[in-house]
Amino acid sequence: MKRRKAAALFMALAMATGTLAGCGGAGNQPAAESKVSEPVEETAGAEETDDTQKESETGQADSGEKVNIKLFTGKIETIDVMNEIIESFNKSQDRITVEQEYQKDASNIIKIKFASDEVPDIMTTYEQGFVDEGKYMDISDQNEWWDRMSPDMKAACTDVKTGKTYRVCTNMTMAGFFYNKEIFNELGIEEFPGEWNEFVAMLEKIRTEKPDVVPWFIFGSEAWHLGHLIEFIPHGYVKSNLGTIEAKKAMLENDQEALKFADSDGPMAVFAGNMKELQDKGLINEDILTATNDNCVQDFVSGRTAMFSNGMWAISSVLEASPEMEDKIGFAPYPAYMQGSSPVVLSAEDSGYSISATTEHKEACIEFMNFLFLPENQQKYCEVAKAPSAFKDVTAKWAPEAVVSEVSAALDGAVNIGFTNEKPAGFSGDDAGRMLQGLFAGQYTPEQFAEAYTDAWNDGMGSAGDEEQ
Repeated sequence: MKRRKAAALFMALAMATGTLAGCGGAGNQPAAESKVSEPVEETAGAEETDDTQKESETGQADSGEKVNIKLFTGKIETIDVMNEIIESFNKSQDRITVEQEYQKDASNIIKIKFASDEVPDIMTTYEQGFVDEGKYMDISDQNEWWDRMSPDMKAACTDVKTGKTYRVCTNMTMAGFFYNKEIFNELGIEEFPGEWNEFVAMLEKIRTEKPDVVPWFIFGSEAWHLGHLIEFIPHGYVKSNLGTIEAKKAMLENDQEALKFADSDGPMAVFAGNMKELQDKGLINEDILTATNDNCVQDFVSGRTAMFSNGMWAISSVLEASPEMEDKIGFAPYPAYMQGSSPVVLSAEDSGYSISATTEHKEACIEFMNFLFLPENQQKYCEVAKAPSAFKDVTAKWAPEAVVSEVSAALDGAVNIGFTNEKPAGFSGDDAGRMLQGLFAGQYTPEQFAEAYTDAWNDGMGSAGDEEQ
């Protein structure tokens, strides 16, 4: 068993070396690259006595000694506001010091931390496979949080298998297509299409009548972004077709008869074929494999691209680059692309926090999270993250009224889907995004992409057991 764990650690370290050298994302909605802060260097925690360790191991409160809490995140757009809140907390008392560590490739780096027993006390990364392995603490009894939360968001945080909660979200978010209403008005496009064929026709119209404008900009150098396309479009179809609960069950049980990931006419192959068609027709940017989020934002605010896919977290970057875009931002669902399907839009929990099941400082973690969840801190956080609060007692102006109106209309006109938290721990959203990079690079046909994706999904489902001692 020790050799099996050592092998898992070696593979994780080897994978991290490759991913850190390449282009990847946190899988937790990064924003502009120019905002990247350097990762916080880890420092050794305070030494504890045997009695203190026994207290911690039995779940008792920390006994008053100074402790260091590590918070691990992949959310680049909230680094600064979190540092502000952390600094205020650290100054409010002299017992607990919280440090934030950001990693761009967080969904893969966390695997290394779990495998090497360097587990952060609090983390924003969350995978169903890690839930099944017991990596997260059960926080179902934290009623002071749950009593404040909207029922929908509490349900979204609840594990389908056990009915327990292993994370708490502070916000909800939406994702779909952001488009330039000024360009659409100039071309006489009155309504965003809800069917794929009509969607392609619209992109062709933009390309023909405005040849200097990229119809759809995809920043494919960032694997998390491509992973999100898979979550929102083919996974979105699965969720809308099967229903939320049945889709979760099918993914958890790896029911490929229901998921149909490998089928030549299934959601993965059809999606891959559609994306290659757009690439071949020049309806997406030619530099897709090198384009960054910054490139996308700059082209959008300058009118060089008509639309892009992302979540609400993108609004802050757009408005920072060009405040006058406030009334020009449109928002729409992803069009239906499978026969008999419906348009979908992400409406999901966001900014989730989990506590490590092995932390020696449970009470200190809860004390910090109580501070983080104070209404005044959450108002500040919402307005930076551009996401409405999951707490009923927090009011924040998270987006311009024009954008809020667009989002409300999109939510009313499409099937609302959530994030794919049920994906295997051995196959992250970043991993899926790198496979889509391979498709755009010509490494796969659509059918080969579907088969390779299914193989990686199945392998990821089986890898969790190999990491157990």
